[in-house]
Amino acid sequence: MSTPHQVQPLWRPDPARAAETQIVAFQAWAAEHHGAPAAPLAPAAGDDEAAARYAALHAWSTEDLSRFWRAVTEWFDVRFAEPPTAVLGSTEMPGAEWFPGARLNYAEHVLRHGEAAENAEKPAILHLDEKTTEPVPVSWAELRRQVAALAAALRERGIAPGDRVAGYLPNIPQAIVALLASAAVGAVWTSCAPDFGARSVLDRFQQLAPVALITVDGYHYGGKDHDRSEVVAELRRELPSLHTVVHVPLLGTPAPEGALSWADLTAGQAEPVFEQVPFDHPLWVLYSSGTTGLPKAIVQGQGGILVEHLKQAALHLDLGPEDRFLWYTSTGWMMWNFLVAGLLVGSTVVTYDGSPGHPDTGAFWSVAARTGATVLGTSAAYVIASRKAELHPGRDLDLSAVRCLGTTGSPLPPDGFQWIYDEVKPDVWLASVSGGTDVCSCFVGGVPTLPVHLGEIQAPCLGADVQAWDVQGKPLTDAVGELVVTKPIPSMPVGFWGDEDGRRYHDSYFDTYPGTWRHGDWITATSRGTVVIHGRSDSTLNRQGVRMGSSDIYEVVERLPEIRESLVIGLEEENGGYWMPLFVVLAPGAELDDTLVGRIRTSLRTELSPRHVPDEVIAVEGLPHTLTGKRIEVPVKRLLAGTPLDQAVNPGSVDNLDHLRFFEHLGRTRRG
Repeated sequence: MSTPHQVQPLWRPDPARAAETQIVAFQAWAAEHHGAPAAPLAPAAGDDEAAARYAALHAWSTEDLSRFWRAVTEWFDVRFAEPPTAVLGSTEMPGAEWFPGARLNYAEHVLRHGEAAENAEKPAILHLDEKTTEPVPVSWAELRRQVAALAAALRERGIAPGDRVAGYLPNIPQAIVALLASAAVGAVWTSCAPDFGARSVLDRFQQLAPVALITVDGYHYGGKDHDRSEVVAELRRELPSLHTVVHVPLLGTPAPEGALSWADLTAGQAEPVFEQVPFDHPLWVLYSSGTTGLPKAIVQGQGGILVEHLKQAALHLDLGPEDRFLWYTSTGWMMWNFLVAGLLVGSTVVTYDGSPGHPDTGAFWSVAARTGATVLGTSAAYVIASRKAELHPGRDLDLSAVRCLGTTGSPLPPDGFQWIYDEVKPDVWLASVSGGTDVCSCFVGGVPTLPVHLGEIQAPCLGADVQAWDVQGKPLTDAVGELVVTKPIPSMPVGFWGDEDGRRYHDSYFDTYPGTWRHGDWITATSRGTVVIHGRSDSTLNRQGVRMGSSDIYEVVERLPEIRESLVIGLEEENGGYWMPLFVVLAPGAELDDTLVGRIRTSLRTELSPRHVPDEVIAVEGLPHTLTGKRIEVPVKRLLAGTPLDQAVNPGSVDNLDHLRFFEHLGRTRRG
């Protein structure tokens, strides 16, 4: 794919609005106190000038990490119970040591927004599910009270710093309360969404041996109630470390024997007590998708997440106390943890429990309208589904409050960019972002003072020294390379749980380029400072020595109305050949005949290149995904190469094993 270079951007920030953004205020203060570039980000003379000024600020933020991150902690008034002896004790990767000697508490920084009397009754959370029409508020005072009560109850049951508290919960206010109460105690939080089956949950939770489980009896999705009582019973049997189980009756069923009532545990009246823990004390454990073996249990620290999320929420999304922050997510995806970051900067966060497409595809846009969301986020897949459903959310709904729309999960194709400006709002700031569970943040993303160009992410994020490298480790510009981060970021993992010698952590990110984080994405860093994401580098297509991103093919193929979803695989064969099939899921009523195959081939040849044309186009009933909805490429490639299913993928990490069995059978058939 050639990087798009159009002269006119899709969107430019209003100069007056840009001048009032937090990143501009931060830069002016940092210029005075910490040597940041004096030329203001906004208003700028033109697009090139704006890009140059941000590039200068970004260079300042990565050249001296200690200077930049000290400025961040001062600007956001990070409360150190004990001050650090330095910002960076060590800059090595892996092994960077952030703010040695410091002690603080993540939950304290959230709940301080409820200390002021004028904020007490303002909503900290607005909640909706598929059955509610009006959002249900949880005030800052009520959030603070519930967290204090639950934290006290956890302490009464002997839960202490370092103990693990697990949540089997949907995206509901109780999940946020449970996370904050765990953090207040100094316990380690971890969560799975209740659509995960027992085996998938146990693959994650058993690694941590949690002492407490906070769980619903079921959940609502797609117009149905889904009872999870049997799954919860199995979790209790298979987690012998549990001594406390808390029952959240989302479906109204009584607490099972031996379980405590959520209402009882959160009924108390007390001021919260915050355990002051070391900067790198574990805050939570997130998990990789686990498609090949047990999911990696990724540990992130209280302080590292705190300072990274303050930076990301306030400076890159420009979130503040007047905002309502909605991102469609589940508790099994890092974006739920990032949604909570809205509370760190005093925003009201919107939790939604349900399907984005029930009762129709436009349900999520309706939630945004009903809650008055100012900053909302969704996946590239949902944007494309909305386009294919020919929705007109900007015409049919009141989205006047929306000023920023974020997308992540997979690369947003140019068609998705254009549809947003045509059908959502012509003056919306589109913040396409990319990062990962590994850092629970973004490497590249939105900048409120920069223009938005078709198919491109605006810029690398402050403090993140992001580059595109070739196989020799040399930086590339305007060419496809590996996404690397050459200097540490505070939210990089403290380590993996159970990885005592750090070998698994090292091999996951630092094996290819020693001392440099290799993330596993193909990117183009353009000469004007923007970034294009092409897909995962470990499933990248390589025909005749030319590397191609799978997402470029998906963008073209899925533009055709007959194609609901697609998957392309490049397979090196023993005879030196290369087989590149394209698997397609057809829209209802469509047929994969010679005419459609011809249109697919012609579209790929003319819009990309002859190398992008598949060797075969094969219709399938469905494609496998991870439990967080990402299409699976590498395990399918292994199955097609003849690897047995139980060796190619962890079955508990996949949404539909039958779809994978098709590829296993095809792999056997092709190999005779």
